[in-house]
Amino acid sequence: MQITETLAMPQPTFRVNKTDAQWRQILTPAQFQVLRQAATEPPYSNILNNEHRRGIFKCGGCDWPLFASQTKFDSHTGWPSFYQPINRQAVVTRTDRTLFMVRTEVLCANCGGHLGHVFNDGPRPTGLRYCMNGIAMRFYPG
Repeated sequence: MQITETLAMPQPTFRVNKTDAQWRQILTPAQFQVLRQAATEPPYSNILNNEHRRGIFKCGGCDWPLFASQTKFDSHTGWPSFYQPINRQAVVTRTDRTLFMVRTEVLCANCGGHLGHVFNDGPRPTGLRYCMNGIAMRFYPG
């Protein structure tokens, strides 16, 4: 699957809407920076990069199901990587033109939290690499 502008949603709307003050009450400062301000955690800094049990990865802001462990793979980039979301309603994408490049940003479809970016260099069956910030997610084994 090739990433194209047609996949991107320029102005998504989200079910969960909070003020910055409300988000700061429920998120750690580092989570707030990543989920609400689109920061990136340092590579190899999050334990979810090495999480290999069966389970579900959910949004760290709203607990929305994002990725199944069966789609996780080691991309050797230092961030948890997946070849597809848990379903079509899990995430939305939009064009990110920061840092002097064009990338596809991945957001939680429920709260709009910044999760990471998706690239066209992943494994089969999709050929996609959802490169996610571990701090933007929680893991639920099972």
